[in-house]
Parts: sequence; structure tokens; C-alpha cells
Amino acid sequence: MKTLINSTLPEFKVQAYQNDDFHTVTEKDLAGKWSVLFFYPADFTFVCPTELGDMADKYDEFKKMGVEVYSVSTDTHFTHKAWHDASETIKKIKYPMLADPTGQLTRALGVHIEEEGLAYRGTFLINPEGEIKIAEIHDNGIGRNADELMRKVQAAQFIAENPDEVCPAKWKPGSETLKPGLDLVGKI
Repeated sequence: MKTLINSTLPEFKVQAYQNDDFHTVTEKDLAGKWSVLFFYPADFTFVCPTELGDMADKYDEFKKMGVEVYSVSTDTHFTHKAWHDASETIKKIKYPMLADPTGQLTRALGVHIEEEGLAYRGTFLINPEGEIKIAEIHDNGIGRNADELMRKVQAAQFIAENPDEVCPAKWKPGSETLKPGLDLVGKI
């Protein structure tokens, strides 16, 4: 299987629900900014609202970092609106909820479950140049944590600005980084 890391986000065109409105989103909308594509199996489920609510709680912080968040499922944009109207947790969401009922985007990023027509829990960070910098796929029973994603996004942004440095385990902004070189080999 070929890795997605550093590959370019493929072309796509999907409908979105956001702030009581429907609109089209394409890969061009992600160009020039950091973006997170946050795939989940389905609306009106169990783990999904906990994750999407967690992302909603952190959305303003992601926006301050220059990051747009897009949730994605194989539900329609109409289903996203119905879920938004029915759930107090989902009502908190201000980020675009992308609808991929044909599976175009879920297949392109390797998270489509063919026999179910659903998505695995996939998280992808795309840099402003359209390159995938983080690609994580979880089994559907394993929920994700927006704080940990935020830390990884901060590390990716730091590395983009400081290409001669790397971020060690548990790195947080302001923590010490490493400068790869022969002097570090076998010393850590």
C-alpha cells in the first residue's frame, strides 16, 4: 500500500452543511491554508458525536492557528442538517460538515468501508500547498482526541517554519526541539 504522506490531496467536489447553509467544497477551498479532514462513520451514531463535539469545543483554537476543520462522512448534507437540528452536541459545530455519499473522498483517502458504505475514523492534515502531512486511520470503536490532534498540528506547523528541526515525543509549543545531526546519533 502506498503512503499518503507528502502526497497531494486529490481533486474532489462535495456538498457541505455549515451554519444553516448548504454549499459546495472542493480541494481548491483547502488551498493556501492548513486543513484537517476528520472522517467518521455516520451521523446519528454513538462515538461520532463525542468526537465531533470535542472538535467543536476546540474549533476556535484551530481557527486561531490558521486551520480549517472539515468533518466528513458518507451521509448526505441533508442528513448533516437533520442531525444538527436534533442533537445538542452537534448544534455546537461551526465547521463545515462534508457529505460524501458516493464515497469519492473516502475512497481517495483510503478510509472507505466498501461492504458498509461508511468511513473509518480517518484524520488527515493538509498543509497550505495541498500536501498531506498527517494520515491516521482508526478502527471505528476507537474515539479520537482533539487536544492530541492540535498538538500534532502545532508540531507540523513548527516543522514547516523550521525545516532544520524536529519535534520529539510529547513536544508542545515552547518545548525543546532537536536538530538532526551526527552529534545526536546514539546520544538520545
